[in-house]
Amino acid sequence: MSIAAAPVAIPSVAASEVAVNPNRKAVISLAEGDFLRVPVKTHRLTESSDLIETIQAYAVPMHKQGDILFISEKAVAVTQGRALREADIKIGFTAWVLWRCVAKVPYGIGLRRPSSMQCAVNECGAARIWLAAVVGALGKLVGRKGDFYRIAGPQAATIDAASTSPLQLDCVILGPKDPEGVAQNIADRLGIACAIVDVNDVGGSWVLGCSRGVNKDMVQRALKDNPLGQGAECTPMGLLRRA
Repeated sequence: MSIAAAPVAIPSVAASEVAVNPNRKAVISLAEGDFLRVPVKTHRLTESSDLIETIQAYAVPMHKQGDILFISEKAVAVTQGRALREADIKIGFTAWVLWRCVAKVPYGIGLRRPSSMQCAVNECGAARIWLAAVVGALGKLVGRKGDFYRIAGPQAATIDAASTSPLQLDCVILGPKDPEGVAQNIADRLGIACAIVDVNDVGGSWVLGCSRGVNKDMVQRALKDNPLGQGAECTPMGLLRRA
């Protein structure tokens, strides 16, 4: 579906205009050394936003040789048109039954909402979601967590419920399409190493896709405290550099 949005004039940004997000440390120490995380503030992204143009306007002026550009998977998904208005999502039987079975967690709603569960059904298929639910329930009986998403796959795990992202408050945001390809395209066109990441405020950090040569494990550890934030910071991307 299409989300109407007026064209946005993108200004250029000087490095001196950007500061570290509140309540977050600029530098993190890893076994590989100390790394500076530089949040990059942008305009509010929509389906009408061109991701390459946005990076050129906001991140490129701040980029230094050796930096790794990391981008929130939500930002990528929104620019791909993968933000679906909750009011337009038709809830089927599977979603109505299974959303109640999703455990409450401190870091978000996830699939514990009929609309986001329906999106998981649409992305993965009802049969796979039922299988994931059964395997997940059996896993909990033996004290194991995470089986649902291991079976359902990343298409389900990366869905964000409506009202949880300031990018599109009235929309369920699906996971990005081909994050590996997106990251490599950015690297090829702009000459910047890139990683598409999914991070949260309780210590979760995953690289969904990265350009060639990027140390995925190192990036995940460097972003484990979510330097971009989850709220209204308007910093959907950042630069990782050696301090």
